Amino acid sequence: MEQCIIKSPLGYTKIVGDDEGISEVVILNSEEKETDIIPTELEDCVIQLKEYFEGTRKSFDLKLNPQGTDFQKLIWELLQEIPYGKTISYLQLSKRLGDVKAIRAVANANGKNPIWIIVPCHRVIGKDGSLTGYAGGLNRKKWLIEHENPYKQQRLF
Repeated sequence: MEQCIIKSPLGYTKIVGDDEGISEVVILNSEEKETDIIPTELEDCVIQLKEYFEGTRKSFDLKLNPQGTDFQKLIWELLQEIPYGKTISYLQLSKRLGDVKAIRAVANANGKNPIWIIVPCHRVIGKDGSLTGYAGGLNRKKWLIEHENPYKQQRLF
């Protein structure tokens, strides 16, 4: 496995992968040294993440290889169907799965997503519209949702 660390607007980000695909993209809660030479296997991921943060990329075209249970992988695939700039609730995600009673398992799988941003777990919110749970912190989830929102709310006063 190859890995690198890049700096993003939300902090240092670790990317892990190989010829089989990207297996991990995580935000780090500490300052790290950026990788000087990006491994060839990770170059496309680094480029596409930078484009995303610049606002020029709305979808990713990468080979992914997340490690998890079959159920988790199914949920992660469903997450990738949520369009850029849109959010859904955990209940809606459970309905897409076909089992509304699995809402806790769905939320748990969402929380274990190892591929930050590319598998957009930040687009899942509470049914009341609240920003519930996010491994990277709610401040980052809020930033990501606002970054993807094409209609910026103007302050009235």
